[in-house]
Amino acid sequence: MNEHLFIPDNYDPILNPTRTEKAIKLTKDFFEQQLSAELRLRRVTAPLFVLKGTGINDDLNGVERPVSFPIKFMNETHAEIVHSLAKWKRWNLKKLEIPVGYGLYTDMNAIRPDEDLDNVHSLYVDQWDWERVISEEERNLAFLKRIVSKIYSVMKRTEYLLYEEYPELTPQLPEKITFIHAQELENQYPGLSSKEKEDRAAKAHGAIFIIGIGGTLAHGKKHDGRAPDYDDWTTTSEGEYKGLNGDIVVWNNILNRSFELSSMGIRVDKEALKKQLSIACCEERAQLMWHQLLLNDQLPLTIGGGIGQSRLCMFFLRKAHIGEVQSSIWPDEVIETCAKHRIQLL
Repeated sequence: MNEHLFIPDNYDPILNPTRTEKAIKLTKDFFEQQLSAELRLRRVTAPLFVLKGTGINDDLNGVERPVSFPIKFMNETHAEIVHSLAKWKRWNLKKLEIPVGYGLYTDMNAIRPDEDLDNVHSLYVDQWDWERVISEEERNLAFLKRIVSKIYSVMKRTEYLLYEEYPELTPQLPEKITFIHAQELENQYPGLSSKEKEDRAAKAHGAIFIIGIGGTLAHGKKHDGRAPDYDDWTTTSEGEYKGLNGDIVVWNNILNRSFELSSMGIRVDKEALKKQLSIACCEERAQLMWHQLLLNDQLPLTIGGGIGQSRLCMFFLRKAHIGEVQSSIWPDEVIETCAKHRIQLL
């Protein structure tokens, strides 16, 4: 069996493929509308690819290779399939002149060829990418928590809607999400891996928001990686803790593990950008077009993130594999093993 594939004991999908497809549509339509209303976001059209060398593409952890191709009509200039739209959204907020307190969202589709294919990771990524203009006074932890709580309330509403339509899908999310800093996780669970810490905390609380992803913790390591030029993971948030970003993570009863639904945060201002580029030893990025715009005060202050569409559907529809809610490519061994265990890949 593929070492990355987990098969739950006695797995029996609640919804068959036909009902699953209908439930996916219901989930996506409702969540999108509710998110837009809750955060005051306007829907915009997003690019599938951007020009290489502009600094607009998201570098994720800084090591993933983007899919790229030459453009015949533009003298073989290379374009890259987006990894996400973290920086593009901020640029677009400026172009659309969206005021403080409002923002945008879009359907983001990406290809990530370096992913380790397992129950929750696919070559194909689909998420709602959103971004909202904020004021200088809102660049703080209290505001971040307020936005996280709004997003979580939309998740709760979506879960209840699906329960109304499909009573077999019993709600599981707790009433409120628990906020915890990555350093607190390290203090509570020393010696465990980041994933093991998330498992412990998510199982204990049901839903958590882990603050401070990307910065080095007291033991000298990061909880997880984050590119230096979109989320702010160096600004002091509370006491000695740093970071104005984080991940929404829930407990998944089907997979018996923690399950990330969203990555988000208050974005870097120019001072945080300089600091984080230096820490990441990539100061040369400061000369790229997007980075120059920010350093010259030509981009708004923002908060934003991505919410996995397939991840959300997988969680709410109680599926064991992301291939049950999206169409992608899988190794033959995975396809055969899933078929033997009633995991119906689309």
